[in-house]
Parts: sequence; C-alpha cells; structure tokens
Amino acid sequence: MNRSTVKVCRFCEDKALTIDYKDVRLMQRFVTDRGKIIPRRVSGTCARHQRSLTRHLKRARQIALLPFATDSMS
Repeated sequence: MNRSTVKVCRFCEDKALTIDYKDVRLMQRFVTDRGKIIPRRVSGTCARHQRSLTRHLKRARQIALLPFATDSMS
C-alpha cells in the first residue's frame, strides 16, 4: 500500500510568492522547532527552490533573524 501523495512546490505554483530571508514568518515554516531545515521530501519544494530556501535560511540565521537552535535542548 503506497500512499504517496504528490506534493507540489508552493513556489512553482504561486509565482507571486518569493523566497526572501527577511520574511521570517515564511522562513519559520521550513524550520523545525529544534532549528533544523525541513528536507525537500517532507516540505514538497522542488530542488531549485529548496536550494534557494536553504541559502536564505542560512542567511537569516547569520543576521540573527532566525535562531540556529532552540534554548530548550533538554
């Protein structure tokens, strides 16, 4: 029983939606509560947009818009 659902890249679907490191609300949707970047197979983004998303997430971390990890690591 293969329950594969086809996930469509939201950035390919909606051309008006852009990836920007300053858009913290959008960036947080692609990061787990532990601070890890959600992989492509889970998020459903295409390879091109996943690379761009990763680049922007790392940039947002560098200028302290997003944390590298959470404080509650217990």
